[in-house]
Amino acid sequence: MADIRGFRAYRYNLAQAGALADVVAPPYDVIDSALQDQLYNNSPFNVIRLILDRELPSDTESNNRYSRSAAFLRDWLANDILQRDSAPALYVYEQVYEVEGRKHVRKGFLARVRLEPFGQGRIYPHEETLSGPKADRLKLFRATGMNLSPVFGLYPDPHCEVMAKLEKPIGQLPPLEATDHLGTISRMWVVTDHSIVSTVTGMMGPKPVFIADGHHRYETGLKYLEEKTAAGEAPNSDSPPNFILMMLVSMSDPGLLILPTHRLVSGLPGLTCEQLQQSLGSHFQLEKTGIGDAGAREAWEMIEADGGQNLLGFGTRADGIWQVGRLTQPQAMDQLAEQRSPAWRSLGVSILHVLGIDHLLKASPGFTPAPSCKYVHLLGEVTEAMQKGACDLGVLVPPAEMDHVEEIAGNLEKMPSKSTYFYPKLLSGMLFNSLKNS
Repeated sequence: MADIRGFRAYRYNLAQAGALADVVAPPYDVIDSALQDQLYNNSPFNVIRLILDRELPSDTESNNRYSRSAAFLRDWLANDILQRDSAPALYVYEQVYEVEGRKHVRKGFLARVRLEPFGQGRIYPHEETLSGPKADRLKLFRATGMNLSPVFGLYPDPHCEVMAKLEKPIGQLPPLEATDHLGTISRMWVVTDHSIVSTVTGMMGPKPVFIADGHHRYETGLKYLEEKTAAGEAPNSDSPPNFILMMLVSMSDPGLLILPTHRLVSGLPGLTCEQLQQSLGSHFQLEKTGIGDAGAREAWEMIEADGGQNLLGFGTRADGIWQVGRLTQPQAMDQLAEQRSPAWRSLGVSILHVLGIDHLLKASPGFTPAPSCKYVHLLGEVTEAMQKGACDLGVLVPPAEMDHVEEIAGNLEKMPSKSTYFYPKLLSGMLFNSLKNS
């Protein structure tokens, strides 16, 4: 059973820190140097100083961005910039955002969740992790003893009954609110009613949890727990390192959106529409949709209307022509990825990379042996990259659906890299979870 609990969060004392919008930040892994500078300038108390402090030429093993993050945290705690809530709570978190002109509202709640090794409990990953980010986050865990950003988890709840229980007590209460640099509005309410907290955590117990985002932080939490247990600093199962901060959202929440992750492929110099047809035509039925932005828009509208995973859009920069390609030989995926499940083999990103790029395009004469990919999520980003010559081939990929995530992850199988993009990202700085205090 998943062990999900209310907890006493540390939060900004806005009377001291100023406006919430000035102290929050996106997750560290989507912050570039320009945004980092902007966040630094927003407030001397912006959470950027904790999650991604600047590196300095003078940094050493003992004096570095991790030690500075720990110093900032100690200072803010000592001066009441951060204060701990007096009672255990669950924290309702709502995000209002727009994508391609459409408004969405995603709702969930923040809680402490017991860490479980993957494959040994009810928490499932859906993508691979890298050693570098985990080593980086582990240094930050060690330095601060605090979960500074939440993991994003999903749970099955077809009728959103869990959130219905949490929406009753917040009623007309005014939320804490912040608008980020992308225009997403984040709102939070604190639920301390013991009976409601107990009811919700009880309802969550039998449910599996699928990690949507934050795999590196989750695995770092497991490593940190292992270290603390070995050092005798997590003496029992209720010790704080056993838990991690997580945002939990129903898979059936109407505002839960998985954006597509389109591909910008380089290493195919001079590739034309006709050459692409020659390369892919044995396994795909190809149809031209137009030239330039209009052709890309038509291709994407056809993919959206289709609703499946086996229709892809291809734009060749050399001639500006767009076309859609429908897989006609699915048995090829059975042969090329026989060790994978049928659900994995049916994904659009799997079809593109395993069959389209790694098998058909790489075998074409005159092409680079190892084409490289960059990843974007909006149609406008693809067409802009094509106009700037930032790639040789633009590929529009249908988004994975929640059913794919649940089936593949539930079988303890990882989805291909860059299969999902849950938008918007969760803000860091709305609250923090101590790994030292119960």
